[in-house]
Amino acid sequence: MPKPTKGARLGGGPAHERLILANLAAALFTHKSIKTTETKAKRLRPLAERLITKAKRGDLHARRSVLSVIGDKEVVHILFTEIAPLVADREGGYTRITKVGNRKGDNAPMAVIELVLEPVTPKAKKSAKADAAPAEETPAEPEVVEDAPVEETASDETAEAAPAEAAASDEAVASDEAASDEAAASDEEPEAK
Repeated sequence: MPKPTKGARLGGGPAHERLILANLAAALFTHKSIKTTETKAKRLRPLAERLITKAKRGDLHARRSVLSVIGDKEVVHILFTEIAPLVADREGGYTRITKVGNRKGDNAPMAVIELVLEPVTPKAKKSAKADAAPAEETPAEPEVVEDAPVEETASDETAEAAPAEAAASDEAVASDEAASDEAAASDEEPEAK
């Protein structure tokens, strides 16, 4: 006697259940995202991930084994030519299930199952050896300043202008001092009388 599948039963019998999952997988690979009940989405996920793993292998045996499950050549072609190259760098987790609330008619919990086709971002390892190795391999390079001659000419101009400004400010200070001396002298003269 065959062992019953783990989890909720989707159809009247095992053959019906296989057909339901095969049709759900075909719809998922065709549309990249489908809305179904949570139970069906949870049962579809392992099947879809196994089929995608076979598609990543890409050989004839893998194609024929996927074709024996799905049965539609066009869907298998989409899986092998479009989906498999997009998830080639991913080591698993090809599907994502998102709960979206309950269905209006019978209040069944619904979910969206979709393919994860975004490129994988590599995680940086936080080990001391990994941090020390790149620091030793890449020596610190001195920064090259390309605008140095322009800065020198600007500093030369400011240096020439600086003595002229200093002389002008000295004259202004001297004239201010002379004016203050004259004002002080004029203030002292009336007191002397």
